[in-house]
Amino acid sequence: MNASQRSEEFDIVVIGAGISGIGAARYIVEAFPDKRVVVLESRDNIGGTWDLFKYPGIRSDSDLHTFGYEFKPWTDRAAIAEGPKILNYLRETIEENDLGRLIRLGHTVRRAEWSSADARWTIDVRTAEGDRRITAGWIFAGTGYYRYDEGYSPHFEGREDFAGDVIHPQHWPEGYDYAGKRVVVIGSGATAVTLIPSMLVGEGAAAHVTMLQRTPSYVLPWPKVDSLALLFNRVLGARRGYAVTRFVNIWIDRGVVKSLRAFPRLGRAVIRRVNRMSLPKGYDVDTHFNPPYDPWDQRLCLSPDGDFFAALSDGGASIVTDRIARFTETGIQLESGKHLDADVIITATGLNVRVLGGIDVVVDGVPVNLADCVTYRGTLLSGIPNLAIAIGYTTSSWTLKIGILCRYFCDLVRHMDAFGYDSVVVEADPTMPTRPVMDLSSGYAQRARDTTPKQGTGLWQMSMSYPQDAKLLRGPLLDDALRFGSTTDDTAPAAREAVRA
Repeated sequence: MNASQRSEEFDIVVIGAGISGIGAARYIVEAFPDKRVVVLESRDNIGGTWDLFKYPGIRSDSDLHTFGYEFKPWTDRAAIAEGPKILNYLRETIEENDLGRLIRLGHTVRRAEWSSADARWTIDVRTAEGDRRITAGWIFAGTGYYRYDEGYSPHFEGREDFAGDVIHPQHWPEGYDYAGKRVVVIGSGATAVTLIPSMLVGEGAAAHVTMLQRTPSYVLPWPKVDSLALLFNRVLGARRGYAVTRFVNIWIDRGVVKSLRAFPRLGRAVIRRVNRMSLPKGYDVDTHFNPPYDPWDQRLCLSPDGDFFAALSDGGASIVTDRIARFTETGIQLESGKHLDADVIITATGLNVRVLGGIDVVVDGVPVNLADCVTYRGTLLSGIPNLAIAIGYTTSSWTLKIGILCRYFCDLVRHMDAFGYDSVVVEADPTMPTRPVMDLSSGYAQRARDTTPKQGTGLWQMSMSYPQDAKLLRGPLLDDALRFGSTTDDTAPAAREAVRA
C-alpha cells in the first residue's frame, strides 16, 4: 500500500454483493439517503452463491417467498427456483433500487483495522488496478458463511489413480459434457439431491448416476409450485398476495421445525412413510433413508415435485450406502468389497465455513480471533466496534432474517446519529455459557467450531426462529450490553458510555 495514497471515505461499507449484501444496501440507502455508502464485492459479478455455482440444477433449497426480500415480491410461478432465476431477481433488485452506482466489483477486502481514537475503520482492498484504502464509520458484512474459492474436499486414497474426471460442484466446469457417462456422486446433502435428477434430463443425460453416501439424509418431496401462493396472488394482487404467502409460509415452516424437534420419533416415522410412498414397493428405505440423527439436527433436503425419487424409481439413479476404501482407475472400491464403476466422480462433500470472508480484523492494534467473539442479537460481535454481520437461518430461508436484522442496524445507527455517538461495542459477560454459533451436527458446522464466533443466552443467542428474532430485533433498542462512545465528547473523549434501557 502506497503510504501517500489518499483514502476514500464512506459512512458505511457493505462487504459482499450477494443476496444479503444487496438486501442490506437497499435497507441502508432507504434509511439514510444522505450517507456515503459503498458495496465491495470480491468477485467480478454480483449474486454470490447464485453466480458462483454452475452445476446442473442449481436451485434454492427453500421457498422464494421467504428466501426473497420482503420489499420485492417473487412473481415466478416456481416457489423453489433455479439459480438463474434467483440471479435475475437480484439484478432486478439492483436496477429497481438504483444500487448499481454503489457496487464495486473485483474489490477484495483483505484487512480491516479499527481505531478507537478516530472511531473509524481503515479497510485495505485489493483490486486488479492495485491496492486501495478506504475508511468508514461502519462495516456491514454480507459475506456469507463459506469460502467462495475452495469447496471442502476430504482426502480419498488413490484419487490420483482414477482415469476419469473428479469434480467438486463448487468448481463445476461450465458446459461440462457428461452425456452417456456413468457418474458417481459422493454425498447425500442438498447438492447431491439436486444434481442427480438434473443430470438425467434431456439429450445430454448421463447413462446412470449413483449416489454414494456414508450416512443417509432426510429427503422430502415438495411442490415446486406453491398453489396457495398463486391463489393469494390472484385474489389479493402480486404485492399483497406475496406478503400473505410470506407470512403463512413463515409460520408453516416454524411449525414443521418445532414439531419435528419436539416429536422426533413421530417426525422420523412420518418422513419414512412419505419416502416409502415415493419409491417402488420393496425399496430398501431402512438402509438408504434412515439417518442416525433426529430430523433438523441437520437440514432436511427438499426434492421439488419428487424429482429425486422419480429418478430412483425409473432406474436412472441408484443409492449405495457404504464407505470408500479407495479410488481405483475405473471407479471406487468400497469397504464392503463392492466396486462402483465410474467415468465421472462428483465430490458433493460440502463447504468450508468461513465467517467475514477471511478478512483480517484488527481492533486498536490487536488482531481479533473470531472464535473469541460472541454474537449479539445475531448481528453484532462482542469486542468489535461498529461492525454488523448478516448470519442467516440454517433451519429456515437464509435471507428471511435480513429484513428485521437490517431494521435493527438502521435503528441503532439512527440512535447514534441522534445523540452524537460515533462508536458502539457490545461486551459479553465472560461467565456466560456459550456454544457454537452454527449449532448443527452437519459436517461443515462441526469442522468450523474452532474458527467461528460463539452464541450465548438471551440476546446473545443466535436465534433460528423468525418469530423469536422479531422479538429480539424489534424489541427495546438499548440494554446494558451496548457501550456507546463519542470522539467529540470533551468530558470523556475516549469513553464508552453505558446506556440502559
